[in-house]
Amino acid sequence: MKFSVCLATGYEGLVYPIPFCEPQDLISTAVLCEKLGYDAVFGNDHITTQHYVREIFPEPPNFYDVLITLAMIGQATSRIRLGTSLLVMPMREPVYLAKQVATIDQMTGGRMILAVGLGAYREEFEAWAGQRYPGARRGDMLDEGLACFKTLTEDKVSTFEGKYYSFTDLEMFPKPKQTPFALYIGGHNMQAIERAASIGMGWLPGWRPFHEIAERITVLRRRAEELGRDPMSIEVAPQFSLLIGKTDQAAEETYMRSGLVAHRKSLAYTGRDPAHQVTGNLVGSPQLIIDKIHQLKAMGVDHCSAMALAVNSQAEYLEQVHWFAEEIMPHCK
Repeated sequence: MKFSVCLATGYEGLVYPIPFCEPQDLISTAVLCEKLGYDAVFGNDHITTQHYVREIFPEPPNFYDVLITLAMIGQATSRIRLGTSLLVMPMREPVYLAKQVATIDQMTGGRMILAVGLGAYREEFEAWAGQRYPGARRGDMLDEGLACFKTLTEDKVSTFEGKYYSFTDLEMFPKPKQTPFALYIGGHNMQAIERAASIGMGWLPGWRPFHEIAERITVLRRRAEELGRDPMSIEVAPQFSLLIGKTDQAAEETYMRSGLVAHRKSLAYTGRDPAHQVTGNLVGSPQLIIDKIHQLKAMGVDHCSAMALAVNSQAEYLEQVHWFAEEIMPHCK
């Protein structure tokens, strides 16, 4: 089992208070995670303040570009992998995205993980797009973006003509250092599973009740096999919330006081019932979390990725990072 944490590149206001950390804290936290034995650090991707966040906080949150942040972390580390969770592909121009990702992968010795998705809040897309994409379907933009990324990072010469993107006779080098490149598909609906089964090197969904994760892993592996792929070559890497307490009750009470709860409620439209957010995440005493991880491993989870720490301060964040690494990881690695 692998373990990684999500940095606060775009979590102010959504999960954490404003302000939460300084830019240098993102780098020093990643260095600490490497020292403690985590497999990766991830950063999430936001561009503008969400409507509900504006109602809670008088000041806007600080959202740092995830690719630039990971590039800075790559220079300060030597082993730990660097991931996006999730990069909002419909809001990225595909040619320069491929160039940026390939460059980071080359400069970090093949440590980049690009996990992509639609984006949790359509309101962000609409604010960013303005009048450029009237009536756009983000799922179609994601599929075109993935096709663009694949040809740009794999083919000597690339040409693409789609509804949203087009380019002609592009010869883009260097390619990523990793072959195949670590392209992960985010999302937990059936269309996301289909994308992961067909082209993903990993599947990185948000949390679901454990029985639903088990059901979707079964679907993922069946579809991969039907498509002629080795099902076990696709890393199953769900993103869970993490909050450790001395007792199960203490952990749940602290979790429910965290800013993450409001974020979960804002995402209830995705079909994830917030009533299950404690049992469906890594919330509890160290022993309960160890038991949950063993349960997840048995159902086919390979990586507890981009864990979102349910805390309200940088000091609490670092305490949880230490606690998990020192009291939980040794029993699950």
